[in-house]
Order: sequence, then structure tokens, then C-alpha cells
Amino acid sequence: MDCLFCQREKLEILKESEQCFAIYDKYPVTNMHSLILPKRHLRHFFNLNKLEREKLFDFVEEIKTFLETTDPSIDGFNVGMNCEASAGQTIFHCHIHLIPRRSGDISEPMGGVRGVIPSKRIY
Repeated sequence: MDCLFCQREKLEILKESEQCFAIYDKYPVTNMHSLILPKRHLRHFFNLNKLEREKLFDFVEEIKTFLETTDPSIDGFNVGMNCEASAGQTIFHCHIHLIPRRSGDISEPMGGVRGVIPSKRIY
């Protein structure tokens, strides 16, 4: 398979569970920006079954705790998914972005994930 995320032997795994694994994003938005992925190849979030969704979000919580413990300056997070090319997905293996935030990392954080369409971020 040509999926980059299915070639786990080539990735630097941060942590893993029986069904999921985490890596640092190769093009991070902030320091320690992580990707949480199911081990089973699925195109995007909406292809997960209920158990897979539960396991994936349990693992997101585990990685969140790990990041906060590793870097106490983290005081917030953005959590996001891109599902299909029109939404910005470039690697078609389901993954969740867990982006640590720190007070003052941008001058005005209002709007958060609304920034995917820059003109909609500040309202």
C-alpha cells in the first residue's frame, strides 16, 4: 500500500495502543503538534465504526495528557480533522490533529478552528 501512515516502520511513533498510534506532525502548527491515527487504514473519520471512534478519542485523551505532562506551558488545544481534499486532507488515512496551544502564541486566538477560512476567523 502507498499510504504513508500505513508504513509505520518508517514513522517515528510517539505512543501506540492496540488500535491506534500517534506521531508528531511533519509540518507542525505549534511545537508538539501531534497526529492520532487508527492502525487500520480508513480514508477519513466518517469511515470509522463506533468502537474505532471510541478507541481513537480515548487515545486522543491519552496523548493530550502526555503532551501536558511533557510541556507544562501548554494551556489549550485545537483538535481537528480534514475529511477529503476539499477540506484540506492530503494523506487519505484517517487522522486527528491535536495542536497544543500556549497563551500568547498568537496575538488574538479568537475564532480558533474557524481560521480554516481566514475571513471567518474573527467575528
